[in-house]
Amino acid sequence: MQGNINHREGFTDFITQNRLNFDEKLLKEASQVASKINDILETGNIDLLKNAEKLVLYVVKMKKDELIAFAEQEGVAWAQHSLTLAFKLEWVQAIRRTVWHFLYQYDRLKGNSGGIDDFYSLEKRINDQIDQFLNSFFLSYSNYKDELINAQRKLVEHLSVPIIPISETVAVLPLIGAIDSFRMQTIEEKALIEIANLRIQTLIIDLSGIGVMEIDVIDHFQKVLSGISMMGCKAVITGLRPELVRKMIHSGISFERKTETKGTLQQTLAEYLVVEPRL
Repeated sequence: MQGNINHREGFTDFITQNRLNFDEKLLKEASQVASKINDILETGNIDLLKNAEKLVLYVVKMKKDELIAFAEQEGVAWAQHSLTLAFKLEWVQAIRRTVWHFLYQYDRLKGNSGGIDDFYSLEKRINDQIDQFLNSFFLSYSNYKDELINAQRKLVEHLSVPIIPISETVAVLPLIGAIDSFRMQTIEEKALIEIANLRIQTLIIDLSGIGVMEIDVIDHFQKVLSGISMMGCKAVITGLRPELVRKMIHSGISFERKTETKGTLQQTLAEYLVVEPRL
């Protein structure tokens, strides 16, 4: 048996000519996936049998660049459609076993023989290629999922920072829930952009829904208030809760130089809104 698979120019033709037998053997090796093939085709337009043949040809011909590109493409496709990773792993391992089965059949047919060194050289080449596919696939899958999660988080954070105009020059920013560094960055970005876009002269920031804020986040908030002031906008903070005020006092932090503070949002709105009498 020759160690370099490239010396078996006829093996790819052997696979192609026996494609039905190859597919049958592959489906037997991957019994759990076999029952899901049509579902995967309908869900993600992914033809597992066709893609298996493509993978085998890349492995046999040692086309590393094409193999990695194909793995990355597959990783994105499976991530996009949230297909089960366990199925993918079982499928690729079944492909591995099927390739070795057909290599054995091919060598018997051609009367090939070789020493143990040649066998292990061939084993390393083929298995390294398939492992490279798996590694690239899982990295691509993971990276896509991470980017999707970050994009969704950013969208949620922007939705959780609603700047509501209540007049031509006054807007309200009600904040609810925990505020970490990531969310404070979103508050900074959205507040400064909306002040410019809406020409806000007074931004009322209601913190009545915020019970806890870490010191580093409070420090960042001070910088945001400075930025609001630099934009020519007055910041008014309402609803500071006792727990937050105590933490600020003991840390020597105060918002008084950066902004005006009020007790409640209702009180502040009454000052800034002109309610027309009903007829």
